[in-house]
Amino acid sequence: MLQKVLTEKISRWQDEVRSIVKEKGDVKISDVTVSQAYGGMRGIKGLTCETSAVSADKGLIIRGYPLLDITHISPEEVFYLLLTGNLPDAEALADIRNQLRENQDVPSYVWRILEAMPENSHPMTMLTTAIQSMQVDSLFVSKYDEGIPKTDYWKWTLEDGIRLVAKLTGIAAGIYRMRFNKGDRIAHDDSLDWAGNFAHMLGIKDDDFKKLMRLYLMLHCDHEGGNVSAFSALTVASALSSPYLSVAAGLNGLAGPLHGLANQECLKFVLEVRDHFNGAPSTGELKQFCWDRLNDGRVIPGYGHAVLRCPDPRFTAFVEFGKDHIKDDDIFSIVGSLFDVVPPVLQEQGKAKNPWPNVDAASGSLLYYYGLTEFNYYTVLFSISRAMGMISQMVINRALGIPITRPKSVTSEWIKQNA
Repeated sequence: MLQKVLTEKISRWQDEVRSIVKEKGDVKISDVTVSQAYGGMRGIKGLTCETSAVSADKGLIIRGYPLLDITHISPEEVFYLLLTGNLPDAEALADIRNQLRENQDVPSYVWRILEAMPENSHPMTMLTTAIQSMQVDSLFVSKYDEGIPKTDYWKWTLEDGIRLVAKLTGIAAGIYRMRFNKGDRIAHDDSLDWAGNFAHMLGIKDDDFKKLMRLYLMLHCDHEGGNVSAFSALTVASALSSPYLSVAAGLNGLAGPLHGLANQECLKFVLEVRDHFNGAPSTGELKQFCWDRLNDGRVIPGYGHAVLRCPDPRFTAFVEFGKDHIKDDDIFSIVGSLFDVVPPVLQEQGKAKNPWPNVDAASGSLLYYYGLTEFNYYTVLFSISRAMGMISQMVINRALGIPITRPKSVTSEWIKQNA
């Protein structure tokens, strides 16, 4: 059913792109400065991304929907939305849930590979190793080797993508139980939805935690095409590498401390505050603590964002969840107090362009509350969700015939002579 919907839409999308290129192909959309060339290409408009956009003043927008307008939908619904541009009706939602359920079994060789890895392997290393190992089962690779037409590339990218998303929760839950000595793997429960089943397989028996996983896996689904993980995945996919290798490449970028690992750094900071004051401090104490940290040349983790100039709506969604479900918890209380204290402090200091919190400022505290206290596992949760966005963008790029990514680089000597 999903493939039928996309087949109808893709024809219109292709016509629209051809029309845009014909009418506006020579229109300049960005100028590049020397500082941008040396500064990680920040702010350079050189990509298209149909699935999401990030507004400096509104935050993440998924297919035209401001994020806070759709926090009630499930991860399966947001996956369908990313792929098609529409929210699924009941029949379409049942169809995509059935596809995920039918493809959730993890190959036995994956577990043998993971069991052979060093006991102290990082969970993200385990996750990307597992994903890459499934390249052997790639339908895209098999069909490409058969010589399918380019117009069908997207179909097999989609098939691989659905199979990968379906298996990610089982792999991730198995890694958690294996890496942190939680006991045997827990079999999936077919009566549960995708995120609820993940919570079940982790072994955390709390219905509110299932609700948190539904929210968590929905909120982290996508964030434009130029962030490290998405850009890495799409660049690899543009070479027609399989979705398995492409997603693994993106998640290896997500594993960096400046990207997906940031949530655990934020939680460490909150715990540092709690331990310093032996509980939740007063507003005055917290303000002085933040000033002391800044005066020592250190940052306040979780505050500031490369694009946003407003509170991250994902942070807002997590805080609202915490207000509804968490009572009398020092850690969550500190998260709320930091939101009141840090922005005015950063504004007074005058160095931060954006003093507002990003998603990482809140997410770790909620996970910690429900007993998921293993910090270096947190980015695995992020990865499960973000894979949906990567795959959706890959499907669309193959459908639109986006060619291999190959920006031009220049030397410093060229810049000295020509800039």
